[in-house]
Amino acid sequence: MPHLTDRGSAPKPLLPALTTTVPREYVHRAAVSEVLLTGWEPDEPAVRDGARAADDACFVVRAQWPRCHALFAPVRGYQDPMLLIESVRQIGSLLAHAEFDVPFGHQFLMSDMSVTTEPELLVADAVPTDVRMHTVCRDVVRRAGRLREMRYDVTVVRENGAHATASAAFRCMSPDVYRRMRGERPTTGSTPPPALDPALVGHAGPLHVVLGEPAPGTRDRWELRVDTAHPTYFDHPVDHIPGMFLLEAARQAAHARTRAPGALLLGMRSEFVRYAELDAPCWITAEPEPYGTAGDLLVRVRGSQREETVFTAELVLRPRVR
Repeated sequence: MPHLTDRGSAPKPLLPALTTTVPREYVHRAAVSEVLLTGWEPDEPAVRDGARAADDACFVVRAQWPRCHALFAPVRGYQDPMLLIESVRQIGSLLAHAEFDVPFGHQFLMSDMSVTTEPELLVADAVPTDVRMHTVCRDVVRRAGRLREMRYDVTVVRENGAHATASAAFRCMSPDVYRRMRGERPTTGSTPPPALDPALVGHAGPLHVVLGEPAPGTRDRWELRVDTAHPTYFDHPVDHIPGMFLLEAARQAAHARTRAPGALLLGMRSEFVRYAELDAPCWITAEPEPYGTAGDLLVRVRGSQREETVFTAELVLRPRVR
């Protein structure tokens, strides 16, 4: 009769690969529910100009976009494009910490970001949207052995064959350097102005509206509504207006200016010039023009404080086709 311990000698069946999110600290989020990335692994080196770039670091980053997000929810059969943009943002901090050894507590400053997507990439299905993001890290600058700045290019694909492309660059700095540069700054702002009509920016209520109602005689010029208690826009305390908040302001301004709150955002190219401070009004303007042959609109957005440019963005909107 075999010993009971013999029962443990049989090989265990292989378990399927399990899915989880990456650690929230890697993507600078306090809430696990705001983490969109689900994993990463090395990728084959990229080919540029017919040759492999030996200095490039390549990774496949996986993400999942929920069917229902508290802020970026599907509308009219499409996932909110801001999920794509936020996924691209999260890649930079993930790889900086996990692959380039940037310590937690270092500060990141996004220099620019651009995203272009096919509409089919954003089609919402009966299950969450899983995407693979082939990422090439280049133009890496180190000082004293630490990552100082980097650009990364991303090709996003999903099972239906649709894809998007993106590029972003950032700088990072130690806490000591950041304190010397920024000094003591407030982490809260003044009372936000009354909200713009939510219907003009595709929302049902004022909670997620980031533009104020224009004052008389200031049509198509909006003051930012900076509510530092908002659980998604301000997931954790910061001493400036986050870049993703500014991009959402650009998107809402484009919808309001074109009077097309249901238009689908298919492209965005942005540049961040300086910090947007919490203790001064930030003003948003938007100017649309025809773009391409599919009825798209190009909207040029500018954010300014104290008459100085804080950021610029160019957005491509397309009327909904579903």
